[in-house]
Amino acid sequence: MNPLKIAVAGASGRMGRMLIEAIDADPDTQLSGALDVAGAPGLGADAGSAMGRTLGVNIESALDVGLANAEFLIDFTRPAGTLAHLDYCAEHGIKVIIGTTGFDDAGKAAIEAAAKRTAIVFAPNMSVGVNVTMKLLELAAKSFSHGYDIEIIEAHHRHKVDAPSGTALKMGEVVAHALGRDLKQVGVFAREGVTGERDPSSIGFATIRGGDIVGDHTVLFAGVGERIEITHKSSSRVTYAHGSLRAARFLQHKATGLYDMQDVLGLR
Repeated sequence: MNPLKIAVAGASGRMGRMLIEAIDADPDTQLSGALDVAGAPGLGADAGSAMGRTLGVNIESALDVGLANAEFLIDFTRPAGTLAHLDYCAEHGIKVIIGTTGFDDAGKAAIEAAAKRTAIVFAPNMSVGVNVTMKLLELAAKSFSHGYDIEIIEAHHRHKVDAPSGTALKMGEVVAHALGRDLKQVGVFAREGVTGERDPSSIGFATIRGGDIVGDHTVLFAGVGERIEITHKSSSRVTYAHGSLRAARFLQHKATGLYDMQDVLGLR
């Protein structure tokens, strides 16, 4: 079987370098392109230089050059950049794995529209463990539907620009859906001053930013006399990279459609 030809967006960044290393180490995948914004420190360099390797693929800013040989693009960048890449990929039949977070409703609608032209896996977290945790949260929420207050606490590194994290929001959506609630109506994202008693139907969020925390998420079900905590902690971005490659394999025989990691893992 020929290796999957995968390009990486944000190739100079921490996640981009991790993806490139994972692709290089996997015999079933091949790095076919590397993208970054104009002015990025690694632009023009070999994509393997950060790990002391020569891969024969330079980091490019022009989409037509960086994606010339790609069957797949893995994108963990920013919403505006991802949407620009996505439009090009949809036009040229390149399948896309999106790990970018922070999309507004218009951005999510654009992804849905692009999925009519190419195949897309879009998930706020590509970790296999996180997505199994999502399934556990669905089961737990149905059992703790009465008499339990629900709070979601997440922590990330100081460089993360969106809050709460996309993973935390997805966890909230999973829990709210299991309870027949709309997260937009019951989500509480800030508390300050005299807030009054807690609305028992609400789902609260707390955000921590500091240091080099890769990603910690805890969903707390607090009842009378007991509390249950379901926690996932990431110690390395390699889990996101491995999940992304699994998503690429899933898309291999898909022509169009919008999928998430629950589809990839058969947890739907």
